[in-house]
Amino acid sequence: MVTVSILVLFTLGFVAAALLGISSKILAVEEDPRVEAVVEVLPGANCGGCGFAGCENYAQAVVSDPDVPAGLCVAGGEETSIKVGNLTGKIVAAMEPQISFRRCEKIEGKVAVRFEYQGMPSCAAAALLGSGQGTDQCAYSCLGHGDCIKVCPFDALYLRNGLVRVDPSRCTGCGVCTRACPRNILEVIPRRARVMVCCSTCDKGKKVMEICEAGCIQCLKCKRKCPAGAVSVVDGHVHIDQQLCLGYGEECGMACAEACDRRILRRLVSTPDADGDRFTAPHPPAIPVNAASTEPQA
Repeated sequence: MVTVSILVLFTLGFVAAALLGISSKILAVEEDPRVEAVVEVLPGANCGGCGFAGCENYAQAVVSDPDVPAGLCVAGGEETSIKVGNLTGKIVAAMEPQISFRRCEKIEGKVAVRFEYQGMPSCAAAALLGSGQGTDQCAYSCLGHGDCIKVCPFDALYLRNGLVRVDPSRCTGCGVCTRACPRNILEVIPRRARVMVCCSTCDKGKKVMEICEAGCIQCLKCKRKCPAGAVSVVDGHVHIDQQLCLGYGEECGMACAEACDRRILRRLVSTPDADGDRFTAPHPPAIPVNAASTEPQA
């Protein structure tokens, strides 16, 4: 009886294995070998800067979908995009090197702290306090708990004096940090950008002047002076359309930055110094951002 049971079980196992083997052959989905080849040339950071969940997802999409460009990997840069283009047979357009930029100068502006935060070290948590006001007098300031630092796959961010700093030698412009910031203070801009708004407040003039010496009061002199029409108010704060600004060229003489009495708009110095090119106000202090700069954002 035992022998019969063993034989029955063996037969069932053999038949099941045979059926599974046959099914795997019949139902197998062959993967394009180019997918693995593309995965190999991608940096493997899974940063999501391409718009996909990870490098493998992007590799599958760029191989199978003719509408997915080969130049979406901002972390890998132009060299990686060319390799992906060669593997997929797609034309790679010239890439615009990007960098993350912090739109807040609360230390320079001497923004007061409403109360000492003693909760978990999280910007998302701190931003919920006081009906969304947060711990600072300015409801749009960098909270400095480093949510962006924790998610950066390239160690391009760090804290100094309560503000997040961007290291231009490490930042790839993937944009992961911008999605982690509950106050949308970080923005990805072209590395060759000439002017940037160093404030993210949506408050009006009187209130800003009461709480921050380096805050934008939205006088909009910059907007009126810009011949390219690149300056506007977007989502309640002053914004520069970098493509319009760069497309117009340097003929404007940085009119918007020169018009800003509070030095909120900073321009890129064209003559490199010992630290390389960097963003600066028409009057100091300076904020290093350019790709050539070896000094992190101050």
